[in-house]
Amino acid sequence: MSASGAQPAGATTEQSAAAAVREMFDAIAPKYDLLNHVLSMNIDRLWWWRTARRFRQTLANPDAAVLDICCGTGDMTLALLKRRPEGGRPVIAADFAHQMLVRGAKKFSGRGAVAVEADALHLPLRDRSLDLVTSAFGFRNLANYRAGLEEFRRVMKPGAELGILDFSEPEGAVGRLYAFYFRRVLPAIGSRISGVAGPYAYLPSSVERFPPPAEMLALMRSVGFRDVSWTPYSFGIAGLYRGIAT
Repeated sequence: MSASGAQPAGATTEQSAAAAVREMFDAIAPKYDLLNHVLSMNIDRLWWWRTARRFRQTLANPDAAVLDICCGTGDMTLALLKRRPEGGRPVIAADFAHQMLVRGAKKFSGRGAVAVEADALHLPLRDRSLDLVTSAFGFRNLANYRAGLEEFRRVMKPGAELGILDFSEPEGAVGRLYAFYFRRVLPAIGSRISGVAGPYAYLPSSVERFPPPAEMLALMRSVGFRDVSWTPYSFGIAGLYRGIAT
């Protein structure tokens, strides 16, 4: 396995890694949405839409229990809500970065979602209680990937769906161009607009550290997910991991 979890600069334990990640995202929360759209050239909106569409059958069930974990400022949550029937069970939108969650709650308040401040590795939810768990660009930041998947599986009913949308490193000419942008251009722009250097220096290293698709799929199988798959988005810049809880 490439790495056990995220490891921001200076972090030596899982606890310090989690604390550093929380601090970084709270620091960039005010400019997070703007930077996401600028740095991705608005392609991120398509990725959220495609991910929500993949789970349209479950989302269409008004009784389905849905969790969007590491929800950040709520864009994935909003994409899910567009496919929820009126009066359906509220989507749980959870994140452990308070400032990010506050901004997300402002977006989806009154639209069928409830904000919960919670750590993805210690969810305040019952065993086998969820029908769908999604995470968009947050799973990569967990201090322990295996523990995160095990916790997701714990709260999922047998047959429930998992969807993890995250960055990857494409190969070939696209990969070389992307690597230059991601490691040189993006950190410079992100740091300048946000006024905070650390998070945008951390972003490329976090993607480099994240397991490649084959390893991630093997990890998902090892903790009890079946029918696992990875669907690349935009030439493999990002991709959706899917699995079914056993």
